Amino acid sequence: MQLILATGNANKVKEIAHLLPKEIELLSLKDIGYEGDIPEDHDNIEDNSLQKAMTIWQLKEINSLAEDTGLFIESLNNEPGVYSARYAGEQKSDADNIEKVLRLLGQNTSRKAYFKTVFTLLYNGVAHQFTGILEGNITLTPRGNQGFGYDPIFEIASGNTLAEISLDEKKKISHRGIALKKVIAFLESQ
Repeated sequence: MQLILATGNANKVKEIAHLLPKEIELLSLKDIGYEGDIPEDHDNIEDNSLQKAMTIWQLKEINSLAEDTGLFIESLNNEPGVYSARYAGEQKSDADNIEKVLRLLGQNTSRKAYFKTVFTLLYNGVAHQFTGILEGNITLTPRGNQGFGYDPIFEIASGNTLAEISLDEKKKISHRGIALKKVIAFLESQ
């Protein structure tokens, strides 16, 4: 089965492809000749995920998978949330986003946060949504060189950041992995 992943983020394609069973061929936007960004102009990740999947379905009428993820930091009023990718500006720089979060948190001792991912699967034209949440804390400084986005400052229960663990370890516990397991279970039931 082929699925089009509605993202231009090569890191997400790599991570998600690593999680999927071998019988599912994951196509990227590049594979289908889609140039530019897919709109995501809603104020919540559920609607953004749906919008991205619908954009691809309407274009190609091929089963599509889209996700939107946000980092929600309790003491920052759940920011950056839906604006996680462009928190420090439209350039979508991971380093700038991390710097902004750490600057705003300063020495605040309340550093509780969670990642939330919502996948939308448009399967035979019908939308299905699947959610995964990973709780943790924001570190004082970045640690590790694996992963992407906020991974170097997101500390999990083991005491490691997501950037300090392997892709195989991350796939077992991550917000994206949790949601994607639900997608896979759904597809296997069809």
